[in-house]
Amino acid sequence: MNGREQWGTRAGFILAAIGSAVGLGNIWRFPYVAYENGGGAFFLPYLFALLTAGIPLLIMEFTLGHKYRGSSPLTYSRLSKKAEWIGWWQVAISFVIATYYAVIIAWAMSYTYFAVNQRWGDDTGGFLMGDYLQRVDIVSGGTPGDLGSIVPGVFIPLVLVWVITLGVLFKGVKRGIEVANRIFIPLLVIMFLLIVIRAVTLEGAMLGLDAFFKPNWSEIMTPGVWVAAYGQIFFSLSIGFAIMITYSSYLSKKADINNNAFITGFSNSSFELLAGIGVFAAIGFMANASGVGVSEVASAGIGLAFVVFPEIINTFPGMNGFFGVLFFGSLVLAGLSSLISIVETFVSAFQDKFNVSRTKAVLIGGGLSALISLVYATQGGLFFLDAADYFINQFGVALAGLVSVLAVAWFMKKLPELQSHANGVSDFRTGLWWKVCLGVITPVVLGYMFVQNTIENLTSNYEGYPTSFLLYSGWGVAIGAIVIGFIFAALKWQKNEQRSSEDQETGVGQ
Repeated sequence: MNGREQWGTRAGFILAAIGSAVGLGNIWRFPYVAYENGGGAFFLPYLFALLTAGIPLLIMEFTLGHKYRGSSPLTYSRLSKKAEWIGWWQVAISFVIATYYAVIIAWAMSYTYFAVNQRWGDDTGGFLMGDYLQRVDIVSGGTPGDLGSIVPGVFIPLVLVWVITLGVLFKGVKRGIEVANRIFIPLLVIMFLLIVIRAVTLEGAMLGLDAFFKPNWSEIMTPGVWVAAYGQIFFSLSIGFAIMITYSSYLSKKADINNNAFITGFSNSSFELLAGIGVFAAIGFMANASGVGVSEVASAGIGLAFVVFPEIINTFPGMNGFFGVLFFGSLVLAGLSSLISIVETFVSAFQDKFNVSRTKAVLIGGGLSALISLVYATQGGLFFLDAADYFINQFGVALAGLVSVLAVAWFMKKLPELQSHANGVSDFRTGLWWKVCLGVITPVVLGYMFVQNTIENLTSNYEGYPTSFLLYSGWGVAIGAIVIGFIFAALKWQKNEQRSSEDQETGVGQ
């Protein structure tokens, strides 16, 4: 296998895959998406989406990486030389995500420190935007597109985030990524379990849990709810942007692909459910303490993590600092395990394409992404982060997932061959459902999502941002990733890597 690194154990791979899937979105996105889309009733379309898109796509990406034994560009190149650009497009998407994801982890690091004595004070929103992020429009009357200066409170933890991430990647797959996830994931689960146990014992917790679990069955007849379920599964499982292909390329030849996909998929969903319980129990407590409805407290994303949760921690009846450290420490661990996997996609791709050592690939790829991430550590960084995140997800990850499925299932007609490979090494075999899911259901849903997103964003500007700003910070980023895919695919391989993995192992062509 041409000396390709391997995971030390099956558990090491599964923990790494779970570590990649379990990220910030599990904690701050899923609970609110479920609440907004029918509460308990949402779990029906969510489970359906997991079984018809999430796990089938995981199996496909695990099989691609395992069979063709390469980074995403090398894997697609071995599938067909004409498809290499898809792999580079996915790598470019990962590169963009890495640059701003690291900054959010840096915020969480800062807030872990602030939590000790609730340094954010009573006005948590004002503290975040004014005192901590020093947002350019607040401190100097700037507008989206203005950078302002570097914010020291973001820059210092950002350096630490990159030191940890690149330090792990320098160590390699077995001694770096695997070891890190063996520490991060169990610690994350223990820390979040402590938060959940405390949250559900708070006065008013049942109000929040009732809002989270109470089914609104009329909602599941709405197409938007099903789209939300598929969107959550898709964005949560780290599929569509090179990670799972890269990770599975380090598996041993006899690895059980189908079982690994089910374990990863259900572990990720279990953590999302755990996060939902913890978050909404805490929100119920906050609503009860404030004498308002749950709907007035509930929010998602940055607002939930860095505004609402500090408010909740302020009103805790005791050990405020401890539980604050637990919550923001959980965000840091979830973020780091995901960031490591994201950066590994372009480290592996550089190694394969340009025949350089892991050290050089980490220095070049990781170093460049760390340098670009400084844009988001400025006073105007939040606006750039918001635009890049939205467009690279909606017109990068989701679209790349659609294109990759269409390429594999429809144009190259590789599903039977991939299914045969996966079934050959797995304890249980997938049948017709897998091909139907990938050949029909997933393309239809992702295609619908893409059309809806395109219409929405062509008829109105995201968040009301100026068109000129979105053209380069949003649309430009998403389109640029595709262009980079074609540019890198046009470059010559530094050694004859494009032979199939089977050829490499038998020595054909050497």
